[in-house]
Amino acid sequence: MQHVISVSNMRESDASTISGGVPSLELMLRAAKGIRASYHFEGKTAVVVGSGNNGGDGFALSMLLLDEGKKVDVITVTDHYSEDSTHYMNEALKRGLKIIPFDEGSLVGYDTIVDCLLGTGFKGDVKGLYRDAIIAINNSGSYIISADINSGMNGDSGEAGLAVKSDLTVVIGYLKIGILKARKSEYIKKFVCTDIGITLLKEEDLLLTSNEWHTMGFPDEKDEVEFQGRRYFRE
Repeated sequence: MQHVISVSNMRESDASTISGGVPSLELMLRAAKGIRASYHFEGKTAVVVGSGNNGGDGFALSMLLLDEGKKVDVITVTDHYSEDSTHYMNEALKRGLKIIPFDEGSLVGYDTIVDCLLGTGFKGDVKGLYRDAIIAINNSGSYIISADINSGMNGDSGEAGLAVKSDLTVVIGYLKIGILKARKSEYIKKFVCTDIGITLLKEEDLLLTSNEWHTMGFPDEKDEVEFQGRRYFRE
C-alpha cells in the first residue's frame, strides 16, 4: 500500500522536510539517484530541462551519469535556472557536460531521453519552446523517461492538452493523484515511485493492492471507491 496525494500536499511536505533539516540540494540529489536506479541508461542519453527544479533533477542525474562514464547531454529550452538547478548544472559542467539549446533537430540520435521540463505544479496549456520540445520528445523514437510527472500533465487531475508520452515515469516522493488517474492513458506505460525521505504531512487517498482491495470487499468492476470518507484506488 502506498499514499496517493495532491500536489499541494507534496509541496507542503517537501517544504516541511527542508525546514526540518534536510537540505533541498540533498533531496534533489536523492531524486536523481532514484531516477538513475530506475533504468540501465545504456548508449547515449539526452536530459531535457526547463528552468525549475524538475530541471535540477535532470542536471543532478547528468552529473551522476557522467561520474559513471556514461554518454549524456543536456538539452535546454531556457537560459535561466533555479538556484538548486544552477548548483547541479555547475557540478555537471565540471565533469564535462555539454549543454545544447533545443531546436527541432537536437533530440535526434539518442537511445534514451529523460523529460525534466515541467513539474507537478504545471497547469494549463504548454506553449513556446516547451511545447516544441514535448512534440520532439514524443516523435523521437527514443526510450522516454519522465522525472516525477510527464511534462504538460496536471498533477492533480492527470489531464493534458499536450504532454510527454513516457515509457517510464519515475514518481518522486509520493504518488500524485494525477499520475494514478493517467496510468491507463496514452501518456504513461509504466510508473515507479522513488522514496527520497520526505515526511508526509497528511494522508489523503490510498492505493491498494488487489489483495487489499478484495479483502476490504470493494467491487471488482471499479478502480476507485469512496469508503468511510476516504477514496481508495486499486493498483
